[in-house]
Amino acid sequence: MSLGTAVKAYSLGSMQSPAPTLAQRLWLAVLAAATAGYRVGVEVRDWTFASGLRRIRRLPCPVVSIGNLTVGGTGKTPCTIALAQRLRGWGHAAGILLRGYGRHASGVTLAADDREVRSRWEAVGDEAMLLARRLPGVPVVVGASRFQAGQETLRRFRLDVLLLDDGFQHRQLHRDVDLVLVDATDAFGGGRLLPRGRLREPVAALCRAQAIILTRSDQASDLPGLRRCLEQIVPGAVQVLARHRPARLMRFPGDEEYPLASLGGRRVLAVSGIANPAGFHRTLADLGAVVVGRLVFPDHHPYEPGDLLRMSQAARETEAEWIVITEKDHVRMPAVDLDPGEAARPVRPVMVLGVDLEITEGAAALEALLLRYVGGTRG
Repeated sequence: MSLGTAVKAYSLGSMQSPAPTLAQRLWLAVLAAATAGYRVGVEVRDWTFASGLRRIRRLPCPVVSIGNLTVGGTGKTPCTIALAQRLRGWGHAAGILLRGYGRHASGVTLAADDREVRSRWEAVGDEAMLLARRLPGVPVVVGASRFQAGQETLRRFRLDVLLLDDGFQHRQLHRDVDLVLVDATDAFGGGRLLPRGRLREPVAALCRAQAIILTRSDQASDLPGLRRCLEQIVPGAVQVLARHRPARLMRFPGDEEYPLASLGGRRVLAVSGIANPAGFHRTLADLGAVVVGRLVFPDHHPYEPGDLLRMSQAARETEAEWIVITEKDHVRMPAVDLDPGEAARPVRPVMVLGVDLEITEGAAALEALLLRYVGGTRG
């Protein structure tokens, strides 16, 4: 079975769509033309690297990339956090490089050094700030050129491995290991490239990966079928199963912690500005929360006091007891502390739900792969 046939067979078996209307067919024709242009751009870029026309540059230490094939939230940030923690447990000094999507600055910027957080999220992006907060002592450096960011990082800190967050399409920097995250609930983004689908590049690009991490594997509709399909695309690649595990519940502003069981039976308004709000909503429901309302903002949305007013109004209208946000939203939420009588203050407590990436199968094979390139032994 060819690669295209395998992907199509899996996609048809996992989701069905109603026949499009005439207007929808016309719009799909426009998207198909745009997608054809996007494909040409991707193919030209790949050819420039394959032919040597564009140089792939190396840093003097191992580089591990954590990326994905589709746009949207597959769990790269929780995976980077988990991997940095594991490397630290093995005695490695790791740093993190990322582009810093949505930031209001240019050049190479330090989000955190080996002692403390050094920047605001507006200067480095919400993902960099979340990494900096969750990984004290790990340098987090942002730059459009990951090579230049890596050079600056290695100049300032004594590190023996660098993690490249969202780096699968950043071909300019050599990486020793490519870990690609695939959302098991929507593995191939509709099977089409942007803008008609959600694929950043053709599925065949997975052949560059040494390991595939299937996130949200506990929510997959046909996990065995997806694994067989991936085995045909990337024969012999390590396959790892993972899930998003709820781990923390904190009140905002502040950091007072609550047990996750506090969500059981509680009426909540779910507020998010992330790529995959459906996963957040499902996690709340799995924890026993009664999701009485949803406010969905664009991904990386910069919250303003007016948004808090909208949240407050929605909480009153739905009779929610709590407003629950994600950790990424927490980074972008203004820490206002107005009097209860002031209109801009949410009338319900705002709670932050944090998740970790938990590997449920394949941990030993992934560790063996990493240690082969990074060196050392398991701690």
